[in-house]
Amino acid sequence: MGHIVGAALVSHHPGLMQCEEFRVLMGAGSDSDLIPGYARLREKIAAATPDVVMIFDSHWFTTGYHLVDGGARYQGNYISDEMPWYLHGVPYDYRGHPELALAIEAVSREQGGYNRAINHPELGRQYATINLVKQLRLELSNTPVVTVSSCQNCDWPHFLKSGEAIGEAIRRSGLRVVLLASGALSHKFNNIDWKPNHPRIFHESNVSRPENIESDKQAIEFFKQGRHDAILERWDSDYRSKPWEAFGAHYLQMLGALGGAACRAQGEPLSAYENARGTGNIHMWFDQEIA
Repeated sequence: MGHIVGAALVSHHPGLMQCEEFRVLMGAGSDSDLIPGYARLREKIAAATPDVVMIFDSHWFTTGYHLVDGGARYQGNYISDEMPWYLHGVPYDYRGHPELALAIEAVSREQGGYNRAINHPELGRQYATINLVKQLRLELSNTPVVTVSSCQNCDWPHFLKSGEAIGEAIRRSGLRVVLLASGALSHKFNNIDWKPNHPRIFHESNVSRPENIESDKQAIEFFKQGRHDAILERWDSDYRSKPWEAFGAHYLQMLGALGGAACRAQGEPLSAYENARGTGNIHMWFDQEIA
């Protein structure tokens, strides 16, 4: 039987791919805590000894299906169409896991769901995947990576259902899998002419709105308590209306795989809560007990 051996909500924001000198300048003398947070997450992943790392990519928007990368290998040089002036020329070369992607599709079809495997190795990558592959050094460990899309014509229960199919496929697979929900919490950008409230650009007071900070911190407390049910109860009234990045697709699919509202995995912060162009970001690890 396969197992989910760990899970995390992980920031991928492109500022983290800037050189250290620039990050420290923007940080008023110290780097973003998300950078050492990646090192803490690498330790967690190494201890979990996964056969596969699955990334729920909040930038890979699809329509009609929750797509699952089914290629055997992905190679190329990444350039962001969003921020090509600094996020460019990033080489990548990592393994996929076609068998797991196909297994997810098979389970989803059994359940009447909408997960489908896609095998086009030249399909463009998104930095919500590439930045994690690089920062977590998954190429160096030769760990296979499977990316899952955020289907944009879905309501939040559809994302939970997608995750359920993924969780069942993992159980049937015999594989040890770590799940990474790649994205922010509240995702409202500051205007282009915005002036920072704090000289440290990463400081939480630079998140776009005070009510978004309050909401994000409430969610973080629920994570710590393992109260994912409380987050779902407030989804439409709070987190959907902020909204979270990709309307929460990354977190909700991960949560669906972990058991949905019944999940009580307690979150351990691996970084400070920080701003990125107005969005709220944190690395949060959820341990998984293996029976």
